[in-house]
Amino acid sequence: MEPRLAFTETEFAKQYYKNMLANEKLFHEGPVAHRTMELVKLRASQINGCGYCVDMHYKDAVHGGEDPERLNLVTVWREAPAFTDEERAALALAEESARLADNPHGVTDETWEGVRKHFDDEQIAALVAMCAQINAWNRINVTLRNPAGFYDPATKAARYRNHDKA
Repeated sequence: MEPRLAFTETEFAKQYYKNMLANEKLFHEGPVAHRTMELVKLRASQINGCGYCVDMHYKDAVHGGEDPERLNLVTVWREAPAFTDEERAALALAEESARLADNPHGVTDETWEGVRKHFDDEQIAALVAMCAQINAWNRINVTLRNPAGFYDPATKAARYRNHDKA
């Protein structure tokens, strides 16, 4: 699969990405544990069908020391005992914020209460912004059909190559 557009080579996208990457820096320096942040990004990306972001956040999490077996359970986090109550609250928020069309009221009161129980206001603000941002990244990558499987966490860059020639 080839991307539909060399998005980051346009002047508009260069400015847009500059702002998005500044937000990413906020998340990495922010009040939410890196481990939780990657779970949130991975789960939203799975729901949105963004292969590029699933690949990226799985690899970033493993690169950061996360257990690959635990990451494999993210899609079934409700049935897997591998996640803390705090992580479960964040995963529920990630799911509901990615599936707004499924619920006319957005995030349920039950999910919000779980988030309030486990996170302070600064952390909640970061989680809400993080959910919004990963959904934006997902929509860009899915729309442009950016291919999955070539992200390198050591360089934070994708290495696109033609499978037939590799």
